[in-house]
Amino acid sequence: MPEMKRTHYCGDLRLADAGTSAQLTGWVLRRRDHGGVIFIDLRDRTGITQVVFDPQIDSETHEIAHQIRNEFVLCVSGKVRERGEGAVNSKLPTGEIELASDELEVLNVAKTPPFPVEDDIDTDEEIRMRYRYIDLRRPKMQKMLKIRHKAMLAARKYMDEQGFLEIETPIMMNSTPEGARDVLVPSRLNPGKFYALPQSPQQFKQLLMMSGVDRYFQIARCFRDEDTRATRQLEFTQLDIEMSFATREDILKLTEGLIKRMFEEAAGIPVSTPLRRMSYEDAIARYGTDKPDTRFGMELSDLSDLVADCDFKVFTGALASGGQVKGLAAPGGASFSRREIDDLTKLVAIYRAKGLAWIKVTDKGFESGIVKFFRKEILKAASERMGAKPGDIMFFVADKPKVVADSLANLRLHLGKKLNLIHPDRFDFLWVIDFPLFNWNEDENRYEPSQHLFTMLPEEDLPLLDTDPGAARGLQYDLIINGYESAGGSVRIHEWNVQEKILKIMGVNPEEVVERFGYFVEALQHGTPPHAGIASGLDRLMMLMTGEENIREVIAFPKTQKGLCLLTGAPSEVTDEQLEELSIKVDVIE
Repeated sequence: MPEMKRTHYCGDLRLADAGTSAQLTGWVLRRRDHGGVIFIDLRDRTGITQVVFDPQIDSETHEIAHQIRNEFVLCVSGKVRERGEGAVNSKLPTGEIELASDELEVLNVAKTPPFPVEDDIDTDEEIRMRYRYIDLRRPKMQKMLKIRHKAMLAARKYMDEQGFLEIETPIMMNSTPEGARDVLVPSRLNPGKFYALPQSPQQFKQLLMMSGVDRYFQIARCFRDEDTRATRQLEFTQLDIEMSFATREDILKLTEGLIKRMFEEAAGIPVSTPLRRMSYEDAIARYGTDKPDTRFGMELSDLSDLVADCDFKVFTGALASGGQVKGLAAPGGASFSRREIDDLTKLVAIYRAKGLAWIKVTDKGFESGIVKFFRKEILKAASERMGAKPGDIMFFVADKPKVVADSLANLRLHLGKKLNLIHPDRFDFLWVIDFPLFNWNEDENRYEPSQHLFTMLPEEDLPLLDTDPGAARGLQYDLIINGYESAGGSVRIHEWNVQEKILKIMGVNPEEVVERFGYFVEALQHGTPPHAGIASGLDRLMMLMTGEENIREVIAFPKTQKGLCLLTGAPSEVTDEQLEELSIKVDVIE
């Protein structure tokens, strides 16, 4: 048997190595018996090498090779040789050579895998998650892990060059109001009390600024007890940054350099800086969302002034109640069937739109059941404003501004995919800035922060905290990549008198403030420097870099949509003794 000393990885050997000896280790991807000579494709994380077992070279090794099956783990030795004429595999980097084996050791046998260890498989995701250790052997998944590693390495190098210190913050902390449910951990030593896993290191990174650290970053594990979806997990990773004596411009410039370094070094995707900027107000007006996908047009148009005196009561009624009428023109949409239009109507209904009006534009004019309610000059002006041409269809929603924005934003994105308007290899980077400081919660009849309660506002907007809080802007910023919020941050409040006003506007009880984060309030009163920060969602960045549509594909061991780990069986029940130690009684509500 050969001594298990690998000389090369399976993806390393080239024609220049012909005539030399090599020893490889790896997994059997496939085995082929060609009438006496046995071929296997040996795979590791770098690639594949074809190995030949010929009885004329070594009969004992050839005999052992008869036992080999897919996913057996091998150590093979032999001579590298040029493949014969017509046998070159141009699809493989190693396709010009093969290893003629003279020694073989089966390091481990394997059951038949539940699915092929190949990229082009049509296997149910739950099976892949159940056997994730096999799924991760696929070349695509190995590539994902490598890109993620290179992105994190690029980030660390860049942040170090900029003078930042990587500092770990606690995983078990107190529960704080950050917008989502905390993941709670019971304390055995303090019965009836709980730690919370961090939704972000927000308070600790600000405390580090108060501590004189000046520049901090961390690749941080974070947790939110909320429903998972394609772009969100129960636990996730973010690249967290905070710097003292910094303005919004400082953070934006720093982040642009970081994103450029990560995308170019990890994935070879060029990024031109400085990045484009757009105000929140402009984003909502043109796209209906603060995270617009700007890779295609089909922008929203406000038609309220044009249809104010039309005879269509759906429009005039919405305007009379303080609403608006907006629309978009779908190129080539005049060919949509009635069934397709009905499906689009059902789509906008999800976002509380009461209906979806439409008018087709043809060479002969306008076609729709509602055309009779509009004068020709109104239709012509509407089509010109929307950029509609013959062959297009105009869609309209009339309702409260938020309903109009949400429904048309999602309709636009749906149509962009349906009509193949989005180039999959294009990357659009965009800063959205000048957000409102507060959102109004109609259900609870109160203001709540649009980002978090530590966000500073421009100096000229400070008087609005006393007169009109809803009109105040926040010094926050979001980085949007291809319609996904990929990073977000803000200039922080560093003076207690401003923070106190914010808390009062939100209706937060002073006693609750002291109880839940009094240490932070106290720290603000002990010489806090101006500071600002940002956090980038690493999982989402990886998803975008690799062209995936689900972050589960770029996480080594993800959870399912129900928050389950199908590999380990988590979450699981625990023993009565464990519960008793934690002073917990379980009463499951069916």
